[in-house]
Amino acid sequence: MRQAITEGLALIFQGIARLREAFPNRAFTIDGRLVGDLGEVIAGLEYDVDLDDVSRPDHDARTGDGRRQVQIKATFKDSLTFKTCPDLYLGFKLYPDGRHEEVFNGPGRIILQRYSGRKGIGKNLLSLPIGELRSLSAQVDAVDRVPRREA
Repeated sequence: MRQAITEGLALIFQGIARLREAFPNRAFTIDGRLVGDLGEVIAGLEYDVDLDDVSRPDHDARTGDGRRQVQIKATFKDSLTFKTCPDLYLGFKLYPDGRHEEVFNGPGRIILQRYSGRKGIGKNLLSLPIGELRSLSAQVDAVDRVPRREA
């Protein structure tokens, strides 16, 4: 068992080193930033956003036109977190095989309105179910989404 831990951690840190090499403006720290940094890199590659060089608590990027701030969230679990209400919220579900799925792409106010009766909404870090966020996102008009990068 000890050997499995040693080998598994070695592979994880090899992966982290590779990610840092490819995306030097992200730390990919194992103690909590790894998943968030992966989400931000996916957003930066696939969406018209300019990632912040330094992480901020409530936003991670601006839209390419610089007019709207974007909060980017990612998870391997069945819920995403939400605290303050960003202009735009972009949430991803990540899978161990490297795939990812856009779960929510739209104004943060839509999430805030849906959960307005929930204690702590807009103030505390809350976990929101992926299925519900998918349903909310399906109702967002294209003009209100973070645009994808042109191929």
